Amino acid sequence: MSVNPNIELLPKLAKDKHNENKKFFTKLKKKLPKNLDYIMDDLHVNEFERTDCLECANCCKTTGPLFTDKDVARIAKHFRMKTQHFINQYLRVDEENDYVLQSVPCTFLGTDNYCSIYDVRPKACREFPHTDRKKFHQISNLTLKNVAICPAAFNIVEAMKKLIKV
Repeated sequence: MSVNPNIELLPKLAKDKHNENKKFFTKLKKKLPKNLDYIMDDLHVNEFERTDCLECANCCKTTGPLFTDKDVARIAKHFRMKTQHFINQYLRVDEENDYVLQSVPCTFLGTDNYCSIYDVRPKACREFPHTDRKKFHQISNLTLKNVAICPAAFNIVEAMKKLIKV
């Protein structure tokens, strides 16, 4: 059964579960199910059959994606802008030398929670919350952060803990 936490309460819920989740992921890495990618894909699909990102868009409101060079080139082309002009107008380089948005919420998020560049959005946005990613066990630190941002990721991790006994 999926929880539909109030988005304002999600960071606290995630914080309350943080140690439990961290222990779970540590044990999971030591006793990795052979079919983990299939399990995660099923959990992801099931959750997103009942989750409408347009009702939330918390990821777009609270965090910014990384923009790869390919993302920058594709989106700049979409706007018919020179790559450097797009970078100057929308992006900055963070402490890890990655391109990120100059500010959040995302510049491209509308008041209706629709993305104005949805068809050309960054890879990080297309893949968020990364719960159906191959070799999911390798991104446990990212998942621990995402459960505080995304109700679907929170629900997927809760379902995962019930399904996989480590």
